[in-house]
Amino acid sequence: MRDGGRERQLIARGAALAGLAAAGLAIAHGAPGLTAIGPVRRRLFPRLAGLGRPDHVALTFDDGPDPASTPAFLDLLAERNTRATFFLLGSMVAGAPRLAAEIAGAGHEIAIHGWDHRYTILRSPWDVNDDLARARDAVWGATGQRPRFFRPPYGVLSSGAIAAARGLELTPVLWSSWGREWVPGATADSVFATVMAGLTGGATILLHDSDCTALAGTASAALGALPRLLDECEASGLAVGTLADHGLDQRMASGRLGTPSGGGRREPDFA
Repeated sequence: MRDGGRERQLIARGAALAGLAAAGLAIAHGAPGLTAIGPVRRRLFPRLAGLGRPDHVALTFDDGPDPASTPAFLDLLAERNTRATFFLLGSMVAGAPRLAAEIAGAGHEIAIHGWDHRYTILRSPWDVNDDLARARDAVWGATGQRPRFFRPPYGVLSSGAIAAARGLELTPVLWSSWGREWVPGATADSVFATVMAGLTGGATILLHDSDCTALAGTASAALGALPRLLDECEASGLAVGTLADHGLDQRMASGRLGTPSGGGRREPDFA
């Protein structure tokens, strides 16, 4: 009986330790997802938030290419002589490769949003790596442009996503200002006001050029707000362009952009 009791205690202790280990791995896997919280990201991880040149604003779009809506964005940007960064979904590129090529041919920067629009923290590191590699190859093949930047779906990173991006030579970039055009009832006016509430020199703006992962009308609200946003940036003396023109490369090389407020510790190199 004593031996049996001792054996049960050891089994219980082993199970508890295994549970703690599993919990620790889960925390480590999902901890980078905290950077999806805007104030945390902007204060402690400004490079990841896409904070760049103080005289420049990076304009970015997620979820395309969408034949139903992306061409209207391309027309408006061409009229305004403005270039942007498009974070493309591999699955959308597979359905509209010519439109993806048209985006690149118009001088816009091409980036990766994954193959499927799914949370990386709910997927294994191997699955995330396969997803990003598949998306990169599809986008690269359709556009002839090798992607440099990666934005995870929903803006939520995981340790697996960071490792996959590093291995594929992709730099994660989220945003510092967004339009929230995907919420119910969003309008061009609400998108404009929401972007402006967080817009400063050096910001990266997130909008959506597709409704494929959101409510119908998402892209329309973003498109309606875009002319006013461009006008406001121009009036404020802010140039609008791609992430490549945003000065992130120089700041990544120096490491200065990764210093949290208050000094001291450098931001981890997610790339």
